[in-house]
Amino acid sequence: MRTLVVDDESLARERLVDLLGDIASIEVVGEAADGREALEAVERLRPDLVLMDIRMPRMDGLEAARHLGKFENAPAIVFCTAYDEHALAAFDANAVDYLLKPIRADRLRAAIERAGRFSREAVEVIEREDAGRRERSHLCARVRGNLVLVPISEIDYLLAEDKYVIVHHAGGEVLIEEPLKTLEQEFGDRFVRIHRNCLVALERLTGLARTTDGRVLARLENVNAELEVSRRNLPSIRKLVRSL
Repeated sequence: MRTLVVDDESLARERLVDLLGDIASIEVVGEAADGREALEAVERLRPDLVLMDIRMPRMDGLEAARHLGKFENAPAIVFCTAYDEHALAAFDANAVDYLLKPIRADRLRAAIERAGRFSREAVEVIEREDAGRRERSHLCARVRGNLVLVPISEIDYLLAEDKYVIVHHAGGEVLIEEPLKTLEQEFGDRFVRIHRNCLVALERLTGLARTTDGRVLARLENVNAELEVSRRNLPSIRKLVRSL
């Protein structure tokens, strides 16, 4: 079983790799130090199993697991952590087992056996329940087959187009297949709806401007785009702008 080890502490990764060395069915194909590195490594190495810590910088293990659950041929995930309070969240985030540090060899073997029975059906259950989870720090997209992670903090606005949402961010734009309404529910404290097809980042909103034909546009910091505010949303946006 091709295995990726993810932990922000190098000594913890070394110990886990040593334990895995005694299990004949395991081939350690790589290591990563945080959730973002883990996603990139899974994309590149295609492991069958990911052994992952939860508390890590940049992106924690729970969020990484949520993103991995949407991958084609998603790997099985076993969390390895020192904190037992995350157990329920771990199983909600695509995990097939949850090991507390220091990890015992017998528990590790049992977790690997359970991972071997992992199926796509489990991932589909996770995806159906995904809407109720905590807010992500990144959106995950694919550009010409390559994985792209966009930090929520770098997004200027989200624009719905057909079945896609165009994510306009500091580095350009990407397409994702997530409903705008779902994104609004998850990130409602960071984005505001100005039109049925558009959410803008609250921290980028600087004011409103009226065009010669009577339309009202939202002005965003460092963004040169015509983003029309609908009549329905105009009263609430005007009130919001006055409070800025």
